[in-house]
Amino acid sequence: MTKRRGFTLIELLVVMAVIATLLTIALPRYFQHLDRAREVTLKESLAVMREAIDKYQGDTGRYPETLEELVAKRYLRKLPVDPLTEAADTWVLVPPPDEPGSRRVWDVKSGAEGLGLDGTDYATW
Repeated sequence: MTKRRGFTLIELLVVMAVIATLLTIALPRYFQHLDRAREVTLKESLAVMREAIDKYQGDTGRYPETLEELVAKRYLRKLPVDPLTEAADTWVLVPPPDEPGSRRVWDVKSGAEGLGLDGTDYATW
């Protein structure tokens, strides 16, 4: 009689239980890390666009009509994608405070709904 080599069902179940335990610990941290990375990317994109708006206003004496104008005039290489909505057309454009009905761009905010990890609304960033 030859002895068969291999794993028993109990050994396989123990290994699967250990793997499941490790996954329940690691996966929530992984997804929280992804959310944090998206938020950092959003903050950086907003800072870059705001700086480009300020430079455009400093050079031309007026605010741009659209964000695409910043790309056309080479203040931005391309319009960044909002990492939370995953689209470039969801940015909320804010007109200058002294021209409330204006179509000019004084500031830009994210069009994403919800709260950040710090508890603040994305629309206020």
